[in-house]
Amino acid sequence: MHESLPGPSSPGSVVLELGPGIGALVLHTPPELDGREIEVSPLGRAPGARTHSRVRPRKAGSHTQYAAVYPQLAAGDYTIWNDDDTPAATITIHGGQVTTTRWPGHPPPP
Repeated sequence: MHESLPGPSSPGSVVLELGPGIGALVLHTPPELDGREIEVSPLGRAPGARTHSRVRPRKAGSHTQYAAVYPQLAAGDYTIWNDDDTPAATITIHGGQVTTTRWPGHPPPP
């Protein structure tokens, strides 16, 4: 079965519900990861506790950025996974906030 990839997100198309004990993650990536599913999990948890999000092009004014968005994550430390067995990074989610990070080795835009 062939799965079609969604196009770029339009402004305001991602809704994040933040509050006490609940935050969100925006993971900026290089364009080469477009369409890839990237998993995150609470630090030290079993593999079944992972959640995933697809990297998509996101319009930001006249620029396009690539990012995966993880809404409604419980506050705490998380592992970002490169593949099933290899962690890529560790981040902390704070309740009531959006945590923004970059894929390892991916520099910020100019």
